[in-house]
Amino acid sequence: MNELKLAGLQPASVFRYFEEICAIPHGSRNTKAISDYLVKYAVEHGLRYIQDEANNVIIFCDGTCGYEDHAPVIIQGHMDMVCEKDADCPIDMNTQGLDVTHDGAYVFAKGTTLGGDDGIAIAYALALMEDKTIAHPPLEVIITVDEEIGMLGAAAIDLKDLKGRTLINIDSEEEGVFTVSCAGGATATISMAGERRAVYGPCIRLSVDGLQGGHSGVEIHKNRANANKIMGEFMSRVQALMPLCLTSLAGGSKDNAITRSCTANMVAMGINLERINTIAAELQAEIREKYDEPEAVVQAFDVDALGGNALTTEATAKVISLLCAVPNGVQAMSADIPGLVQTSLNLGIAKLGDALHLTFSVRSSVNQEKEDLLNKLKEIAAFHDATYTQMGEYPAWEYRADSNLRDVMVKTYTHMFGKAPEVVAIHAGLECGLLGEKLPGLDCVSIGPEMHDIHTSREKLGIASVERTWNFLLAVLKAL
Repeated sequence: MNELKLAGLQPASVFRYFEEICAIPHGSRNTKAISDYLVKYAVEHGLRYIQDEANNVIIFCDGTCGYEDHAPVIIQGHMDMVCEKDADCPIDMNTQGLDVTHDGAYVFAKGTTLGGDDGIAIAYALALMEDKTIAHPPLEVIITVDEEIGMLGAAAIDLKDLKGRTLINIDSEEEGVFTVSCAGGATATISMAGERRAVYGPCIRLSVDGLQGGHSGVEIHKNRANANKIMGEFMSRVQALMPLCLTSLAGGSKDNAITRSCTANMVAMGINLERINTIAAELQAEIREKYDEPEAVVQAFDVDALGGNALTTEATAKVISLLCAVPNGVQAMSADIPGLVQTSLNLGIAKLGDALHLTFSVRSSVNQEKEDLLNKLKEIAAFHDATYTQMGEYPAWEYRADSNLRDVMVKTYTHMFGKAPEVVAIHAGLECGLLGEKLPGLDCVSIGPEMHDIHTSREKLGIASVERTWNFLLAVLKAL
């Protein structure tokens, strides 16, 4: 193996495993290699394991000396990561590992997402099971697939062999913040067919770029613009001046990532590029004023082509109407928990191929509001003669008033760090709700070390925080 870039960081075993994980491509729907890596680990360490057809892996580890007969504790995370990269990054994230490094304070990957969400959970679990000097009860380690695209692994996994009813989920990004409840959600897609034909005329490209993006469950309330929605408005304003025939549209690649950029190519009759860029400049100024988007760039370019296989003007108008009509962003804030987003949706993907496909991540901590929002999307689809599909629906993880795990963790944290942790409910989705449906009476808390800008190429993982969280995890297991 090549020289480890994270050698010397502590805890050494955690960062060693984390770097091994980073070397294996493991984006959503590309989890076979990382799943087999976990199986190989179990075999090499003489541990019982289950690998299912979806590539989910469960590993069983006996309790250490004196803890063999204690109640099992479940350690849980997911093996897939969101694959986002800078435009000039040469790495093929489907086939190549990450260029991981650090600056003494943070671990990051050059030009790509890091996958600390949720590779750090796997690294903690493997380091924990490897070290026989660590005091812990029997462990049941659940590593699921495809969490980032609708918690598909957690929905499919069979947990009948598990005896534990205490679960520590390691899929949070703020040290000292204990998550005890989260929203439910679903992935919804609106698809609309459009008649194409050979269209001749001058071509232009519209571009919306430079937006901040981010995780739609964590940063949807941070006043960040969505490039797909901005593109809908841009095209609407241009369409008011001249007929348009759309040839391509592409914005975003993940439904749960706030879209940073969107481009649209089209044949424009009676083109006036100067006037279009005046519209672009006006819209750019509005975005920078209305949103926290100081680097937003909206512009138009000539395309060296004369026509193409394009949607008709009528079909193009329907695409623009649909983009402008669909809701996006925060729909309701919680009346009970100050600052908590209650219901939202994110138009993460807009793609025009044989048909237009708009894909949304829908979330709510109130199941009826989630259903109402999904029904609203269905109605909008029907109004525009489009089809609606839905997948990956998962329930909310409801707050548990009586939680021994939460009590132990709060007491342990306060003793170790001299201050109480923050106990919160969040808008982002976690797998605890789905797993709790399969394991009645499950007592869950989600924790994690400090991470920033997850789901973007700016993602970074706090080195000192990884060590503190590791020490805290070991203390909790000993206390349990």
